[in-house]
Amino acid sequence: MDTATSASVPSGLVGGPFHHVTAEELDTFVREQLAQLDLDGKSVTLVIPDGTRSCPLPLVLGTVHRHLIDRVASLTAVIALGTHSYMETDEIERMLGTEPGGLDAAYPGMAVVNHEWADPNMLVSVGSVSSERIAELSEGRLEVGAEILINRHVVEADVSIVIGPVFPHEVVGISGGNKYFIPGVASQEFIDMTHWVGALITSYDIIGTTGITPVRAMINEGASLIPGLKLAFCLVVESGSGEIEAVGFGTTERAWELTAPIAAETHVTYVDEPFQRVVSMMPERYEDIWTAAKGFYKLEPAVADGGEVIIYAPHVTQVSEVHHEILEIGYHCRDYFVTQWDKFSHIHWGVLAHSTHLRGKGTYDPATGEENLRVKVTLATQIPREVCESINLGYADPASLDLEALAAEPGTVVIPNAGEILYRVRD
Repeated sequence: MDTATSASVPSGLVGGPFHHVTAEELDTFVREQLAQLDLDGKSVTLVIPDGTRSCPLPLVLGTVHRHLIDRVASLTAVIALGTHSYMETDEIERMLGTEPGGLDAAYPGMAVVNHEWADPNMLVSVGSVSSERIAELSEGRLEVGAEILINRHVVEADVSIVIGPVFPHEVVGISGGNKYFIPGVASQEFIDMTHWVGALITSYDIIGTTGITPVRAMINEGASLIPGLKLAFCLVVESGSGEIEAVGFGTTERAWELTAPIAAETHVTYVDEPFQRVVSMMPERYEDIWTAAKGFYKLEPAVADGGEVIIYAPHVTQVSEVHHEILEIGYHCRDYFVTQWDKFSHIHWGVLAHSTHLRGKGTYDPATGEENLRVKVTLATQIPREVCESINLGYADPASLDLEALAAEPGTVVIPNAGEILYRVRD
């Protein structure tokens, strides 16, 4: 996309902090924004979230579909999985609010596909970022060049439109915008690099940070190589209710700029004293620990030294459906890997990053082999005790936990619908 084309894209915002955008307001906003664009006869790809993101997707996607389908030459929705598990047809139908076999009737003329990140034939090179540029963007944390490989449906479209929520995020600071391209529809190599830079900064320090963090700078650089016009409807969604608080539209960068500060205001809860123990109750949209770990990320900054986070997810039966390397390396702090890099550098960096994100702040002394971790992490799932202990996590039988009694204990808090709202101690 040339600069002139990007600069001419209109932008707008509807709603605001703690506002509820009605379906009628949404319809008017979407119609007016899209009407200003030359989309007639164009091939358009929509980049949408997977089932791990809370979002009234049927409402928003249905609205965008309604205002596009009679104008465009083709319309495809790609599910931005990153390296999450491919979604099955029945899961897609539930996410998009249709009955079994009802996708074609609900969204006529639109194909819905997974981002097939494991299939090289579905990835197209759009260019590369030099090692020197990566070093500059990452503020010296990494100096490795990367080829940028992006989903074929996105690369070959005239226009790509991101549709998705904006939340505090453990890798990039605030999610949304170009993050739906990288990692959403990118190859594993560059995903790994961005996640590892986030891990070097630590989730504790980057989560909830507005502005262009080093990770977002890398993502924006890679996304700038994607051809075609790149737009976004960025949503701030009220956690738990699914109500839309705000929608920003424009280029992926501009739509994110409009909504990230709103998410930082409405999706961060401040507490006066740190928690001694937290029980994070994880919704069923988090199907394994790889995704349910958000119950730790969003609480770590509000937990006292020596405290504990219990990830309460009785429905979870496995650590990761895809990334089995995590069972090999377990969960450790950043320094555990950095000081033993020769031992772990062959592991996918995204797996190492996930490990550090869930284990949190800590130190490791390679001379003594002693790892000191700031917070205890306990799994209350169907994962057996021996597996939990083998990966350096605590175990609790979820059936043995009386949540009501725990909530009444001084220093303990039970967080329902955990994983989206970030908690911090008031400065």
